[in-house]
Amino acid sequence: MAERGALWLLSLLWLTFLSTETSAAKHVDKGSAAHPFSPFWLTVEPQDTLAIRGNSALLNCSAHSDAATPARIEWKKDGTFMSLVSDERRNILPDGSLLFTHVVHSKHNKPDEGTYQCVATIDNLGSISSRTARLSVAGMPRFVSQPSAASVRLGDSQVMACEVNSDLVPFTRWEKDRQPLELSSRLVQLPSGALVISNASEADAGSYRCLVENVGSSKSSDEAQLQTLPETGEDRKLELLVQPSPVAKVTGSSVLLPCVVAGFPAPHIHWMFGDKLLDESEGRVEMLGGGSLQIYNLTEEDTGIYTCVAENSNSSIEAQAQLTIQVPPQFVKRPANIYAHESMDIVFECEVSGSPAPTVKWVKNGDAVIPSDYFKIIKEHNLQVLGLVKSDEGFYQCLAENDAGNIQSSAQLIILDHDVALPSFPPPSLTPNTTDHVTPGSGGVAGPAGPTPSAPRDVVASLVSTRFIKLTWRQPAEPHGDELTYSVFYSQEGNSRERVVNTSRPGEMQVTIQNLMPDSKYRFRVVAHNSNGPGESSAALRVATQAEVQVPGPAPNLQAVSNTPTSMSLSWDKPLTGNGEILTYKLYYTDKSVGTEQDVDIDGQSYTLTGLKKNTEYSFRVVANNKHGPGVSTEDVTVRTLSDVPSAPPQNLTLEVQNSRSIMLRWQPPPLSGQNGEITGYKIRYRKGSRRSETADTIGGTQLYKLIDGLERGTEYSFRVSAMTVNGTGPATEWITVETFESDLDESRVPDQPSSLHVRPLVNSIVVSWTPPENQDIVVRGYSIGYGIGSPHAQTIKVDYKQRYYTIENLDPSSHYVITLKAFNNVGEGIPVYESAITRPQSVPDPTPMMPPVGVQASVLSHDTIKVTWADSSLPKSQKITDNRYYTVRWKTNIPANTKVKMANTTSLNHMVTALKPNTLYEFSVMVTKGRRTSTWSMTAQGTTFETIPSSSPKDVTVVSKENKPRTIIVNWQPPSEANGKITGYIIYYSTDVNAEVHDWVIEPVVGNRLTHQIQELTLDTTYYFKIQARNSKGMGPMSEAVHFRTPKTSNPPPKPGPPGNHNPVDTGTSVGKSGVGGSESHILVIVIIISVGAFTIIVVVVGAFLCTRRTTSHQKKKRAASKSSNGSHKYKGNSKDLKPPDLWIHHERLELKPMDKSPEPNPVMTETPIPRTSQDITPADSGLESNPHLQQRRNSYRGHESEDSMSTLAGRRGMRPKMMMPFDAQPPQPVISAHPIHSLDNHHHHYHMGSLASPTRSYLYHQGHPRPHACASPISHLDRVDSSESVRNTPSSEPLPPATASSQASCPSEILADPEGSYHGSTTAEEEPSYSSNLPPHRSAHPHAHPLKSFAVPVIPASSHPSYESPALPSTPLLAQTGPPTHPHVVKTASIGTLGRTRTPMAVTVPNAPDVPETSKMLEDVDNFL
Repeated sequence: MAERGALWLLSLLWLTFLSTETSAAKHVDKGSAAHPFSPFWLTVEPQDTLAIRGNSALLNCSAHSDAATPARIEWKKDGTFMSLVSDERRNILPDGSLLFTHVVHSKHNKPDEGTYQCVATIDNLGSISSRTARLSVAGMPRFVSQPSAASVRLGDSQVMACEVNSDLVPFTRWEKDRQPLELSSRLVQLPSGALVISNASEADAGSYRCLVENVGSSKSSDEAQLQTLPETGEDRKLELLVQPSPVAKVTGSSVLLPCVVAGFPAPHIHWMFGDKLLDESEGRVEMLGGGSLQIYNLTEEDTGIYTCVAENSNSSIEAQAQLTIQVPPQFVKRPANIYAHESMDIVFECEVSGSPAPTVKWVKNGDAVIPSDYFKIIKEHNLQVLGLVKSDEGFYQCLAENDAGNIQSSAQLIILDHDVALPSFPPPSLTPNTTDHVTPGSGGVAGPAGPTPSAPRDVVASLVSTRFIKLTWRQPAEPHGDELTYSVFYSQEGNSRERVVNTSRPGEMQVTIQNLMPDSKYRFRVVAHNSNGPGESSAALRVATQAEVQVPGPAPNLQAVSNTPTSMSLSWDKPLTGNGEILTYKLYYTDKSVGTEQDVDIDGQSYTLTGLKKNTEYSFRVVANNKHGPGVSTEDVTVRTLSDVPSAPPQNLTLEVQNSRSIMLRWQPPPLSGQNGEITGYKIRYRKGSRRSETADTIGGTQLYKLIDGLERGTEYSFRVSAMTVNGTGPATEWITVETFESDLDESRVPDQPSSLHVRPLVNSIVVSWTPPENQDIVVRGYSIGYGIGSPHAQTIKVDYKQRYYTIENLDPSSHYVITLKAFNNVGEGIPVYESAITRPQSVPDPTPMMPPVGVQASVLSHDTIKVTWADSSLPKSQKITDNRYYTVRWKTNIPANTKVKMANTTSLNHMVTALKPNTLYEFSVMVTKGRRTSTWSMTAQGTTFETIPSSSPKDVTVVSKENKPRTIIVNWQPPSEANGKITGYIIYYSTDVNAEVHDWVIEPVVGNRLTHQIQELTLDTTYYFKIQARNSKGMGPMSEAVHFRTPKTSNPPPKPGPPGNHNPVDTGTSVGKSGVGGSESHILVIVIIISVGAFTIIVVVVGAFLCTRRTTSHQKKKRAASKSSNGSHKYKGNSKDLKPPDLWIHHERLELKPMDKSPEPNPVMTETPIPRTSQDITPADSGLESNPHLQQRRNSYRGHESEDSMSTLAGRRGMRPKMMMPFDAQPPQPVISAHPIHSLDNHHHHYHMGSLASPTRSYLYHQGHPRPHACASPISHLDRVDSSESVRNTPSSEPLPPATASSQASCPSEILADPEGSYHGSTTAEEEPSYSSNLPPHRSAHPHAHPLKSFAVPVIPASSHPSYESPALPSTPLLAQTGPPTHPHVVKTASIGTLGRTRTPMAVTVPNAPDVPETSKMLEDVDNFL
């Protein structure tokens, strides 16, 4: 019997194996049904052709294909298909070429000239187009210029003109005396058709004419006689008969740059390429016709400027021209053939090179691809097709074109059915120049055939923004497998083209759809995939993205006109996209000479700006404002105000008597601010003596000197100068008087020695005085003073000839100086006279020092400027300074590390101190100096510069993974080195795309006293990029450099115990599906085998247990009998009747109060945000605030997380309050982070002392050995809250919390509640899905004196939502799995997400609830766990 049973079981196993193999074989056959690409390309393409009127013309075209039916070739002319059915003059040859039997062309009828392109088509496959070719028809010969009679000297050069249509130059030839002229290196025909005769000889004389032939009709020019003349030997000026002109050529061709020069002596001609001399020995360069340059086989490096230089012994002449080399388009990367499935996104790559840069266009099956929302040109030339549909199949061509030519390359797209696997290896290429590849994506069938998943459940949009939507869902009811992947198909409403996004890892049940359009409706559905293929699709979910805040566009047609030298009239039009009513306009204008921008508010669309500077450039721009805020600025318009007459006279007018009849005047222009325009000249007025009559002289241009001669001897003259502009003459200088010499002095020799030299030494200076030379007949232009310690040649000073004394300053006391004096004129310096002197020793300071300045005040003007003012008690009441005293201003900061003192001197009673550090306390003092007398430093004045936005980003940004939580990371950083104020907050930006726009990054706000932050729910095995931006009261600073961090590949979660009494039943379908058995018979066989083996095992276990029990019972009886015989008078101590049950209350309280003695230490510098990391969890506080951080500098608060010093969960936020706010500008009692701690400059030993204070007692969750702790806490009333806007380490001990009221003892709702303070000292995070089990860990009350089991006496019915809050809250994400039917109807929740500072309309989503568990039973089980 046993043998027959064993054979029967083996037979069942063999049948199961055969069934599995057959099913797998069938699947392999099905998955390999992808048909190959079709070889289809053009073997011959048309080329540019020049046709002759009346003759035939041929445009070649031929295609290759392996298809059963040959390709059908059609032709396009100028982009339109040609109808050649009844055309007798044009027809298509069997190979596809287009033949013109008779080309028609006239002045008003040109039917054949144009651009042609052939298109090859195979039915049910597609079409490909050729490159374009130009068919030109040679016109009637027309002579623009003809040869004329000329003469040439022997050995010289001459040019015979003949200019015809540019297309007929190749058909032009020359005749001499009606005989064909053979060209040579001496006789050259230029590109224009002209003939150059160089090094003329007597044989060149004759009759010349040019002819145009072979164009249907011949035509000749007029004949012209060339006469040769003998060379006379007289010099003739060099003359350019023909000079080079700019020309463009294609690589590989040749070019002739003409240069013909006539003159005597015969010039030598050479060419320069840039600054390099061209040499004929290079091989590609040749000189023709005496000077023309021929370059063969042009390359791209030949582009540049060429200069023809002709020179002889008398002169030289040159001419230059630009040569541009064009490179036809060439493919660097050709488009590749692609296999894909419907709804996928693909990219055809096409990379081309050429000069000029080619333009690229795409063609599908012969028709131009028009860019749209689903056909996009990306990365300059690539074609992206989004959301493929079956009609997208066919041939795609990349056509590149520039001035030098055009090329094309094609690729085929094949869209496979979803049950056909994408090939895993590239199929054979269509042509040697075409590559193939498979677009990556999900789809296809792999593994044994079997049941596929049912539809995913509860698809909801958990986050809705303007340009992205996050979808979450639950596992299908019938997954038929463990490793499920998901595809999300979506389309814009009203469009049938569907796109697909796949989850990044198996088991992930959420995805974020990016790059959506704002304020648009989309349709979403989700499909699950198991090892057997895609399953059923979920029902369609329709979601609308949020609308973006719409601000006005730029105001068009901004115009600025200067009416007067000081005013400007501006006007503009209303913005084309106003996005509502335009409230005001703001006009910004900038003085370009200063660079400071100013603005003015305007109600209308025009404005006249007055009070401007004359002849000054201003730039203007206009910004429109609507209810949402300022819009897009216009481009800058720069206009210069009108010029005016100068408002200031010339400067530094000097007069120098040259001789007895002339005086030299020299001056400098008026200051720029007084010129008011371009100075066109100067007007000089002078008069003799005291006469009123004046003589005027005018100088044009920018000359700054004038020699006035013809004057009288020994006469006094007065001069003044004024500047002129086109508007008139400005004010003149003061009159300056000088007297001419009585007689002309001698300047043929140097002056004599000065007649005397006297020195008077002081402490730090020597006063030098002298008398002029005794011989007054020699001109003296000035005196040269030399001095130095021990030598007079160390320093030299020159003074005017009128001067008779000079003070040499800045000398050392008690030093021996040697001094020399020499008179000089234009001939040179005369004989020196020497003197020496010893400076006086340093004297004792004046016993009566000056009084220090009083009333020192420091007025803060900006973040880097402070104005210091004071009064001087030693001055009269008017405080007018009439002597040579000066003031020294000293300032320093309070930064201990910076003890440097800076000083500046000034002669006024105020000083502007600039280049200061922002938000820094400075101390100022002043002293006065007069001669050798100085005062002490005045009393100090202090001023703290204003704050400004941070000028540097946060530093030392690091990202680390949290231990045992691979989907949670911790971001750490240090404050900016240049905070420029108290840091009130940080913003963490993170994204998976480092190149994404700023508004597409997810943001996390953090208060300013934090230097670390936790981010949860990140995707595993994904690279994230993080940037941090600091903020103070003035605005946002720059972002830090992006720091990247890659999350771990696996999470390795601990085993998750299921709720007792609520285990999921064994899914036999899942087990069978995993075993790979196909068909209902296989399922039955496996079930029978499992039941048989299980029954046998149970029987064996029961029998064994029975035998063991009998043996144990017998042994115990023997021991009991022995015990009674030896101790018959004593009772057994282990009798259960003597045992007392443990005191439940005492034991539990002892157990509970022990950990209460020491509150867990919260992390004072860490916040945690466990919402899904694909969006921002920020509720804007102001709808007018823009998402761009740089536009937020005038805002001082954001809404964000309310808790600063603790972690929170999304479930807690949902259960306790609908929104959480975290004021960025909330100032803690004591600053934790300060850019520049402010200490008094007088007390350097002052320090701040901050003690570590005990944190307030808070409710918390305690876990003991549970891999998935419960996050349920009793609701706490508002009285139980602790203000969480301050840091734990900076908050004094709070008063003990009052006992929880009865209203606060409601049991936990169906959604997990967190501490309303966000204080979270357990290990629960949002990445751990809460387990709804009746086996709960112990719970600690919020009040230290409340009994832990007080709720046993007063059971409360569970509430479905928090009684204190009626507003809807954020949904929990990821959604909680439902293990049974919900006991309450679904609650509609709202999710709101938006960029920083921008209001978003909440999006209603449905969140399934898990079944409630009565709190009484939970806490009883808690006690059981402890006991």
